[in-house]
Amino acid sequence: MRFSAVIIGLTLTAGTLSGAERTFDFGATDAVKLPKDMTVFVAGQGGPADWQIVLDEAPTELAPVSPLAKTINRRAVLAQVSTVKVDERFPVAYFPADRYGDFSFRTRFKLVDGAGEQIAGVVFRLQDDKNFYVARANALDGNVRFYKFVNGERTAPVGNDLKVTKGDWHELEVECTGNRIQVRLDGKEAIPPLNDNSFATGKLGFITKSDAVSYFADAKVTYRPLVSLAETILKATLEDQPRLLNLRIFGKRRSEDGLVLLAAKNAAEAGKPAGDLEKKVIAENQIYVGRTRKEFLVTAPLRDRNGEAIGVAQFSLKPFAGQTEANAAARVEVMLKDMQRQVGSADSLAED
Repeated sequence: MRFSAVIIGLTLTAGTLSGAERTFDFGATDAVKLPKDMTVFVAGQGGPADWQIVLDEAPTELAPVSPLAKTINRRAVLAQVSTVKVDERFPVAYFPADRYGDFSFRTRFKLVDGAGEQIAGVVFRLQDDKNFYVARANALDGNVRFYKFVNGERTAPVGNDLKVTKGDWHELEVECTGNRIQVRLDGKEAIPPLNDNSFATGKLGFITKSDAVSYFADAKVTYRPLVSLAETILKATLEDQPRLLNLRIFGKRRSEDGLVLLAAKNAAEAGKPAGDLEKKVIAENQIYVGRTRKEFLVTAPLRDRNGEAIGVAQFSLKPFAGQTEANAAARVEVMLKDMQRQVGSADSLAED
C-alpha cells in the first residue's frame, strides 16, 4: 500500500483561502491495515474501531479527458468497518503530524452500512481525543450536523435536514477562517455559517458513529501555513524598529529539544542550531554585547513572566557616534520588554 501526503503551493480559484495544498492518497493496491501516518481513538463509549484500507469502486478525482473514459475506478479507500452498536460511540481516525488554522478540508465519503447509524464526517481543529469539532452527514435521518466535543462532553448538534443517500459517493467540505466555520455538502451550503471560539487551530481526520460502516476517499486540505509566535514577535519588532540591521530569535521546538533558530530577518536561516554564545546567554540568563566596526551585536535572554530565560533574542544594531556597549544594551532592553509581553512558556515560542 502506498500512502503519501503531497504538499504543493497553490492559489484557490474559489473561496477566500490561498496558500498550500495537501492531498492524502491512500494508495491503489491490496487492502491493508491503517497507514502508520494516522492515529485512531473512540470518543464517547464502546469498544475499539476497525479502520483499514479497502478496495472500492470510487469516482475518479480528475474529470475525464474523453466522455468515453471511465469515471469510476476500483481503488483503495479509507474505511471504518466495525459494527459495534453503541449509541454514543464515535470512531475517529486522524493525521497527528500537522495542525491547521485557516483551511478548507474536503473529502468524498460513502455510507455503506449500519443498522443503528449511517454516518460519516470529518473532525477538525482537533486538540486531543476529548476536544475537537465535527461536521457529519447522516443517511438514515437525512441531515448534516455540526457539534463539538469539549473536555469529552458532546454539545447539542446544529444543522439542516438534507437528503444523503446510502451507497453513493458524496463530498463533504469544511472551511474555517478565524472563528468562522462553513460546511458544504456536494458543493452546496449545508449549514449556515457558524462562529465558535473554542479551538483556533488543530488536526484533521474522519469520524463515524456507532455501527456505521463508512468509506472515505480523495481527502484534501488547502490551508494557510501557521506562523509561530517567534515569527510573529520578530515581524512586529522589525516593523517597529526598521533601523535594526538584523534580528534572530532562538528557542526550543519542544521542551526536550535543543536551542534552535526559530525566526530570523533572513527567513532562510531558520532551523539552524544555536551557537555557543546563545547557549551561554540562556544558561546564564544575562545579556552579552559585542562590537565590530559595522555593528553592535546584543544577545539577550527572552524571559517568561517569572523571569526565567526561555529563549534568546539577538539584535544587530547600527552604531552611532559615541555609542557604548552600555547604551546599546539599554536600547535592546526597551525592545525586549515589548517582545516579552507576548511570551508565555518555552514551548509557546515555536507555536502559532
